[in-house]
Amino acid sequence: MINVSHKSNTLRYARAEGYLEASSKTMQRVEENSVPKGDVKATARAAGISAAKRTSDIMVFCHPMPLDWVDVSVEIEDNRLKASCEVETVWKTGVEMEAITGVSAALLNAFDMLKPLDKEMKMTEIQVVKKRGGKSYYKEEFSEPLKAAVLVISDSTYEGTREDKSGKIIKEFLGDLPVETAVYDILPDDMKRIRDRIHTLVKDEKFDLVITTGGTGFGPKDVTVEATKPILEKLAPGIAEKIRDYGTQRTPYAMLSREVAGTVGNSLILNLPGSSNGARESMQALFPGVLHIFPMLWGGGHEKPKD
Repeated sequence: MINVSHKSNTLRYARAEGYLEASSKTMQRVEENSVPKGDVKATARAAGISAAKRTSDIMVFCHPMPLDWVDVSVEIEDNRLKASCEVETVWKTGVEMEAITGVSAALLNAFDMLKPLDKEMKMTEIQVVKKRGGKSYYKEEFSEPLKAAVLVISDSTYEGTREDKSGKIIKEFLGDLPVETAVYDILPDDMKRIRDRIHTLVKDEKFDLVITTGGTGFGPKDVTVEATKPILEKLAPGIAEKIRDYGTQRTPYAMLSREVAGTVGNSLILNLPGSSNGARESMQALFPGVLHIFPMLWGGGHEKPKD
């Protein structure tokens, strides 16, 4: 199985369809409900729903997951039996396989019920026709990459006695997004220097995104939050809440992180924890969804992603 523990729950939806091709005489028997084994459409529907809920029992690499809704319809269309399966859940991975399994099981049961009447049947065109949810659904596209700065806040790293890991994790993560990391600096735990550097990046150099890592705890030298707050014009409490919520699901220590986030003009500033795990988990929690803030800052509104 693929490890999905780093993913966040999102609303997932998928619809699959497929067909059972048979003779017109066979389809007439289905329509008349005169098949010896019983009601084909009702049986196939029930079988499809049951199978979708048990997909992980037969698909080796599928995760067991709670399904919030499954529906299967079985109808005659263009002289063929059409099965459709819709699945919805709030979870970490998609439900395409559940939808396909529901369709396949519905058609298999119909095939079994009709095979004494028709020896030339075949199942065709089983496919996912719609899906939504997950990180890929919330990706943003820009005509040019966003310009980002990564600031590592640490006395020991600044003095060269400690290797930076968190800043490099952030840079690597941004490399898979429509973002160019144009600045990577290491600063000491000095409130004025941190504040001045952030101010210059957003006010003078017009960086779109500034991410700091380190100085968000309760240590005597942790001043990144105090350096950042006075600069912010609009606070984004939901961003900081998401970081802490995501982190606390993995370690209780995440609740002790004090990071803030907000905007200055069209620039977004994010404080992240200084630990490598904290930085990685924060990036996993926020991206790519947080990038939707830029179309909003640019006046583009808050449109829902398209199917």
